[in-house]
Amino acid sequence: MKPVRAKVSASGEMTIPLERRSAVGLEHGGDVLVELDGRDIRIRTVAEAVAQAQAITRQLLGDRSAGASVDDFLAERRKEAERE
Repeated sequence: MKPVRAKVSASGEMTIPLERRSAVGLEHGGDVLVELDGRDIRIRTVAEAVAQAQAITRQLLGDRSAGASVDDFLAERRKEAERE
């Protein structure tokens, strides 16, 4: 997609064109992350960031990624506390 021009208001608000929002599943709104990369501003969905983190985890842990969720970690800590 070629760039489109948008305007940022004095209060910092910006409307993202519907075509762009639809392309990333935000046609009805949603949560996003706003990141600064040098002088570039990057906006991405929270779902995209979570998926990327999960992919990195699978890449780093491989087969060991099963059971590596926060819920699994907390369940293991509860079991340890019960044994004490």
